[in-house]
Amino acid sequence: MEIPTRGRAVVATSSGPVDVLTDVELDVPPPGSRDLLVDVRAVSVNPVDVKLRGGALPGGEGAQVLGYDAAGVVLAVGEQVTSFAVGDEVYYAGSISRPGSNQQFQLVDERVTGRKPASLDFAEAAALPLTTITAWETLFERWKLRADSTGTLLVMGAAGGVGSIIVQLARQLTGLTVIAAVGRPESGEWIRGLGAHHVVDRNDLLADVAAIAPRGVDHVFSPFSEGMVETYSQVMAVGGSVVAIDEPEGQDTLPLKWKSQGWHWEFMFTKVLHDPESTAHHELLGEVARLVDAGTLRTTLGTRLSPIDAATLQEAHRLLESSSTIGKVVLAVE
Repeated sequence: MEIPTRGRAVVATSSGPVDVLTDVELDVPPPGSRDLLVDVRAVSVNPVDVKLRGGALPGGEGAQVLGYDAAGVVLAVGEQVTSFAVGDEVYYAGSISRPGSNQQFQLVDERVTGRKPASLDFAEAAALPLTTITAWETLFERWKLRADSTGTLLVMGAAGGVGSIIVQLARQLTGLTVIAAVGRPESGEWIRGLGAHHVVDRNDLLADVAAIAPRGVDHVFSPFSEGMVETYSQVMAVGGSVVAIDEPEGQDTLPLKWKSQGWHWEFMFTKVLHDPESTAHHELLGEVARLVDAGTLRTTLGTRLSPIDAATLQEAHRLLESSSTIGKVVLAVE
């Protein structure tokens, strides 16, 4: 098979509104020793993509390829690759330190790549990696939960990308009672279908949660934390804890002290950045594929768009900015 030397890509030409996303052609570098060259068939869009495009490009100003989640087919492998071969179908969230997935051909390290669930198409698979790694690490590394763990979990933003998978993981792999906070009836229907025991209105959070867990919840997952510390302190039990994934400026967690509550951060690229030899993401994505193919977990794809180009990616970014999406927004080649 001839290895491509040029490919289509969408770059953010600078920080700014959605129209900075532009179609270009880029050279395709040869794979490094542990790299896979992937023919990208689908990508999903995450809130971090919107944030970076809007004003926080990771490499400073200048045209950059954004995007993390992807699924596709291996076209070539580096000389030291051991886990994959040409023709394998893969999925991954990549690395924050390399060009992103919004391109036709992408280089990705095999150590952060998993074999795509056989029961899913490329778009369904591309919905999963970043949010599933985030949710998995939240439950099983930050909170150190196990199959026999009990108690109550409140999932804020439950119908979003991470919420949609953390509800499934908690329901299927722990003994927790899962309470999902949403803002719209259609979001409630979605998250009930994913296994939430209870659905509450985020606009009447204290009263709704108190009716279910009068002594407070043990765990709170927080994707949007600004201005919420006092509320979380009230809604949590003594000794409860929050895991947050956002970056609220100047966050003051002192209100949690009086009930000996905790605040933890989850950043799914920590291992990739600080331990490049780690195969943790490869192994985790392999386990997730097994759970999906066994029917334990399902894709969180909510909106499917095509093709993968600047105009469609602009539409996807607008959808995320509207805060009205359910599940993940995915772009597929066809």
